[in-house]
Amino acid sequence: MTHPLLIIGAGLAGWQSVREFRKLDSTTPITLVTADAGDFYAKPTLSNAFGQKRGPAQLVTTPAASIAQTLNVTLLPHTTVSAIDTAAQLVQTSTGPLAYRDLVLATGARAIRVPLAGDAAEQVLSVNSLDDFGVFHQRLSALGEAGPNIRVSIMGAGLIGCEFANDLAGAGYAVTVIDPSERPLAALLPPPASVQLQAALSGLSVQWQLGATVQVVNSQAGALSLTLSNGQTLAADIVLSAVGLRADTSLAQAAGIACERGILVDRQLQTSAAHVWALGDGAQYASAASPGAPTGRTLPYVMPIMAAAKVLAANLCGTPAALEFAAMPVAIKTPALPIVAHPPAPGHLGEWVEQVLGEWWFAAADAPERAHGFVLTGTHTSKRMALVKQLQAVVAPVVSAT
Repeated sequence: MTHPLLIIGAGLAGWQSVREFRKLDSTTPITLVTADAGDFYAKPTLSNAFGQKRGPAQLVTTPAASIAQTLNVTLLPHTTVSAIDTAAQLVQTSTGPLAYRDLVLATGARAIRVPLAGDAAEQVLSVNSLDDFGVFHQRLSALGEAGPNIRVSIMGAGLIGCEFANDLAGAGYAVTVIDPSERPLAALLPPPASVQLQAALSGLSVQWQLGATVQVVNSQAGALSLTLSNGQTLAADIVLSAVGLRADTSLAQAAGIACERGILVDRQLQTSAAHVWALGDGAQYASAASPGAPTGRTLPYVMPIMAAAKVLAANLCGTPAALEFAAMPVAIKTPALPIVAHPPAPGHLGEWVEQVLGEWWFAAADAPERAHGFVLTGTHTSKRMALVKQLQAVVAPVVSAT
């Protein structure tokens, strides 16, 4: 009996692995296990759906049954995995044990939940999946039936927090963003670009509580009352936590597979266990190592998954391949101020240098004529491809995002 290629996770990493594998092998059985329905959707659309008036159903691009049939996959939806036995090549699931020839961990990442006090702390929502978005969308829809001027407080002024702020404010919600940093996207942008973004979102009536965190969330008169670390209180109808993601390594760790910030994989996507591979938001790629991250980095973005899936498929089919990442900048979905950013990899020393307002290069400390990253805003985003080519000509390829 031929045991199947077994994939855990039906996000982009899981389904793209199937697609790439099927291009090379049309006969080996594939079983895909997922805790959700398995429908295919583009995760980045979750943070710009309200402005487009799209609900959860409109975000699904291919129903699970359809994609499973097309790709000749045995899909096990609404099935959880409790343990992996790497020696026996066996996975324990809520529907019984599954043997595998090779196992692909596409387990993704989980939303970070900061501890909060208060009787309504559990009402704070996160959006990291289509199911999460469905809950958030339903809650906002119910509030909309009760009246206008719905107040949304967003915890986090990072990439996802700013994208949701733009989307929700543009859709007519009263948005307040709370973050311990002194400026939005502080970890990604040079200060002048952050100032531009803050001003653009303020133009949509987004309010800011920077240099502060939410500490207490209580119910009050049919709404929510937030107590901040700076002593101020805010009233909100709904609170969205967007403070970041953490690779889901729980299954891998329990199975004795080496993990750090993510599941450690080599340049072939092999984990420390034989016949076990990983990619996606849960993987820590050796191919993305840098001076400040010698054992690799997690890359929770789309384009790294696309590149990794091709290499994984080749290796699963017996054709040795090594993963190399090209420069892939992130396009931030803030229409109020379009932004493209390629931040330097951790450990690169240097500083942001403004070429013109709207264009910054991260200049290397030991070679000012060389750049290890760039940020473009507004109309300057049209220079994206030209700068990527220049960057690839002078530095070793690194991935940031897409």
